[in-house]
Amino acid sequence: MVKVAPSVLSANFAELKKDLDSIRECGADWIHYDVMDGHFVPNISFGYSILNDIAKVSDLYLDVHLMIEKPMQYVDAFIKSHASLITAHIEAFHHEQEVKTFIQYVHDQGVHVGLSVKPDTPISSIQQYLDDLDLVLVMSVEPGFGGQTFQEQALSKIQELCQLKQNRHYLIEVDGGINATTGQLCREAGVDVLVAGSYVFNAENRKEAIDSLK
Repeated sequence: MVKVAPSVLSANFAELKKDLDSIRECGADWIHYDVMDGHFVPNISFGYSILNDIAKVSDLYLDVHLMIEKPMQYVDAFIKSHASLITAHIEAFHHEQEVKTFIQYVHDQGVHVGLSVKPDTPISSIQQYLDDLDLVLVMSVEPGFGGQTFQEQALSKIQELCQLKQNRHYLIEVDGGINATTGQLCREAGVDVLVAGSYVFNAENRKEAIDSLK
């Protein structure tokens, strides 16, 4: 069954623990935590201190998505704040050795590691690293803002990653514009994890929203 990872970017931070308890009770599998620095993407979200707070009040798997220019500069802080998985964008690295160093370093700290691709970035850009990844995050919108419309080229990327998987162990995750309709398309393409923000947190019935993605 597909895992559902509601994005706390869409939560009510005045009632954060209540919202986290709610999604857990309604069947969420992971918490998706979007980090934006105002440089790599034109928006700012939150850093590692709030992640640390979340880890104190929720036992859900913490799926950290770094949309930042210098992943290695901040990765220790997110590891210390109890990230379960740290995903960085391939576009944030300048050369191959940087990517390999990031992957190895995160694994050495006992944390899962992933790479993400923007809508216009081909899967070929990360293919050489697939043996060492726990997750590949396919962006189905331009990263930086919630509430965008799903871009269907993500489906062919999911299918390509399924074909490349063979004996590799990575999960395929998709993020952006996910609802019952687009979620079904992604499931049919072979996705393992669906990230959904406003679709879950703004739903009148969050359990129904989460169930519709599974």
